[in-house]
This record gives sequence, structure tokens and C-alpha cells, in this order.
Amino acid sequence: MLMQKEREEIVAYGKIMSSAGLSSGTSGNISIFNAEEKLVAISPSGIGYFDTKPEDVVVIDLEGNIVEGDKKPSSEWALHTVFYKTKSEARAVVHAHSRFCTTFAVLNQPIRAVHYVIGDAGTGTVPCAPYKTFGSIELAEAAIEACGDGDAVLLGNHGLLTCGSSLKSAYGLACNMEFIAEVQYRAMCIGEPVILSDKEMEHVMNEFKSYGQVKKPDEKSCY
Repeated sequence: MLMQKEREEIVAYGKIMSSAGLSSGTSGNISIFNAEEKLVAISPSGIGYFDTKPEDVVVIDLEGNIVEGDKKPSSEWALHTVFYKTKSEARAVVHAHSRFCTTFAVLNQPIRAVHYVIGDAGTGTVPCAPYKTFGSIELAEAAIEACGDGDAVLLGNHGLLTCGSSLKSAYGLACNMEFIAEVQYRAMCIGEPVILSDKEMEHVMNEFKSYGQVKKPDEKSCY
């Protein structure tokens, strides 16, 4: 079975993501990219995370052609592959419909630097792409354009997308963005949040490079 390890990892993280409430039912999707083979393992369309087996995970090429698998790949395959084509370090993508990130996506508002952990995304502001129909090439194009140099983007009236150099990294970033979005939402319910300056966020992101124990620089903590 092609990309067996990656398919097993997608099944495992799908259950983790669903249990954490980042995506319920069949919403959201996950993928891992093998840069050497130019192949993508991606969660299947319309199958619940706790019902998905490794053999249900579909292997496609960067144009969405099925290389191995008897299921349909996620309808959002283009949303995933555009990030692999554009961001040379991206090896995994997580697309979630987490509650607070989706709230700001519905408002078409960005996630701001209300807490320094937003620096995990490599930016001080996580932008929101304009609404485009789910599963469309237009959505993929709008998402990658809005994302810029960061690793996270909101999808207007839709949800959140994060990428990383591993699935652990992309998932951890999705957790962190949901944490920031909830903090921002709750702060706005009380008053006007104080936003950290661009200068401070540059300092924070530089400090992140040497934070914690010796580990791969892409590893994200799930808050």
C-alpha cells in the first residue's frame, strides 16, 4: 500500500481532531505530502473520522488524479495541493471547521495578535480569504493568495486551514489558532482587545526559534 505510514497517521489524527472538537462528523480534511514522489495522501470524502481506515485514505498526485485507493478523495483536494505547490516546506495540511476560527471566518475578520502564541503561524495576523464555494479551484486560489508568507489562513464563511512540515506541526498549529480565536472572541465580548505590535511579534517569532528543549523547529504545542 502506497504511503501506508502516512495513511495510518491521517486516520489517527482524524480521530484526534474530531475528539478535540476541531471538526465534527465528516467536516474538515487532512493530508500529508511526499515531496520526493510528488504524492499526497488525503482523507476520503464523506466518511466519518472514526469510520475511516488506512485503506480508505486516498493517494493522489498534485493535479488530483487518483494514484491509489477506491474512495473519492476529499472534495477539497485542490485546497491542499495548492499549498504543496506554493509552499516548499509544507508537508501536511489540516483543514478544520473549529468553532471560534469559523466564527471569525463568518465575520470575514482576521485573527489578531491578542496573544503571542499567534506567532506559531509565522505571522502577527491570520488573514481571512474571501468566500468561495467549497471544493472549488477558486477557493484554493483565494486561500493561498490570502495566506501570504504565514502558515494559517481563515476561509471566509467556511473554516480554517493550517500547514506545516509534519502533520503534528499542522495539527498543533490548528489547535493554537483555535485557542487564539477563542481568546479574541471572549475579549471582544468584554471590551476592545489590546493587539501586540508588529515589532513585538517579530521579536516573539525570533524567540520561538530557540524556545524549549532541543526539537525540530516545526513542532507546535497544542494549547
